[in-house]
Amino acid sequence: MNLPNKLTLFRIFLIPVLVVVMLLNIPNKFLISCIIFIVASITDAMDGHIARKHNLVTDFGKFMDPLADKLLVISVLTCMIEVGLVASWMVIIIVARELTVSILRAIAAADGKVIAASGGGKLKTISQMASIIIILLGAHFVNPLLTNIGDIVILIATLLTLYSGWEYLYKNKELFMNSK
Repeated sequence: MNLPNKLTLFRIFLIPVLVVVMLLNIPNKFLISCIIFIVASITDAMDGHIARKHNLVTDFGKFMDPLADKLLVISVLTCMIEVGLVASWMVIIIVARELTVSILRAIAAADGKVIAASGGGKLKTISQMASIIIILLGAHFVNPLLTNIGDIVILIATLLTLYSGWEYLYKNKELFMNSK
């Protein structure tokens, strides 16, 4: 168990902590949730960087790192629906894209192919994470400007999510055309 894999597991461990904090009625829950989310997001950036830099890439990391990212974002967005911070239709689009791309990658893997992350996918992830942070801070500080910015950024993230999903499907349409 190398450091990048430990960071991935730590991120997974933070997910239920984040969910509990978001759903409990405790003081400063949005600020605490935001801090936990930022820490988890930093581990996401660190684990991949360390793994590539020190040649510590493992099959476990290849599988668990993207799964941990998806679980983190989907969990916090689902909680944000529950507490009234985001619209459910946006989260449905985000979850549908994540499932679609994951299935597409599984089909490709069964064919011996690897689908690398795209530029659109990376922008999607950054915009989702930024929107979550801005929305949580806006809710904590009851700041209409932050709330409005968060609403705009989550809309942009949703549109980038749609684009990224289309990009993956379009670039890999041969997987569907050649399937048995």
